[in-house]
Amino acid sequence: MAAISMDLRIRIFDARQSGETTADVADRFAVSPAFVRRLLQRHRETGSLAPSSAPRGPKPKLAGVSDQIRQLISEHPDLTAAEIRDRLGFTVTVLTVWRMIRRLGLTFKKSRFMPVSKIAPMSNTPANSGRRRSPNTLRNG
Repeated sequence: MAAISMDLRIRIFDARQSGETTADVADRFAVSPAFVRRLLQRHRETGSLAPSSAPRGPKPKLAGVSDQIRQLISEHPDLTAAEIRDRLGFTVTVLTVWRMIRRLGLTFKKSRFMPVSKIAPMSNTPANSGRRRSPNTLRNG
């Protein structure tokens, strides 16, 4: 959802300051009454109508250890997220480690247990679609 423009914020603020009710201002400018209240609150607290530039959401739990994760993966590229968590002694979930690895732009390079087969496909016939023929088709065909 895009931030509401400064022009509209100013018009909403001016309409509310001129004595219109919050509900009337919200209806007139097609915004929620909660937005009008929060806009006035922001102006009281900061003196500004501009949207907040603070990042949203919680800070990643593993933000401070990204260098350790990078180094471990460079030394052992075949480790799983669970193994990385255990080796570094983290108390977070495997999913949290996996998300941090993705955020860092790193990938898992797994070693294969056996070489890839270089011969033709195992089956020459196409797989059954699972569709049954009607009883008339079976008798006639």
